[in-house]
Amino acid sequence: MKAAELRTKSEDALRQELASLLKAQFSLRMQKATQQLTNTSQLGKVRRDIARVRTVLAQKVKDQPKAAKDQAKT
Repeated sequence: MKAAELRTKSEDALRQELASLLKAQFSLRMQKATQQLTNTSQLGKVRRDIARVRTVLAQKVKDQPKAAKDQAKT
């Protein structure tokens, strides 16, 4: 998942994506704990995706008040 792809999504879609990634991370952690996880690199990929989503979401929240001020000026 690329950051440019995430920037096109709405905040609600990003929150849903984050929730699904967190569930996937939990599932992978449980598989690792029970020694059922064969591809351990999946954990790192999911963690990076979570970080990307959180970063883009934080940027959108930060830019939102700025956009509202710009619209009020016009």
